[in-house]
Amino acid sequence: MKLKITTVGNSAGVVLPKELLARLRLDKGDTLYVTELPDGVKLQAYDPEFAEQMDVAESAMRRRRTLLRKLSEN
Repeated sequence: MKLKITTVGNSAGVVLPKELLARLRLDKGDTLYVTELPDGVKLQAYDPEFAEQMDVAESAMRRRRTLLRKLSEN
């Protein structure tokens, strides 16, 4: 699906078609969670439990970044 980035005040935004919102079970005012992937980003409905798990994972990755960097070299 091809979407266009538009101006929203002083920011930029993407308008999601109604059909996509329906498939994602989202509505105006809902929150999305964005996950960065090697080839782009993933948008999904905000799940507080998932967000908490991601916060824990990101915290661990920050604390152990030197170790993770060394492991990635092998």
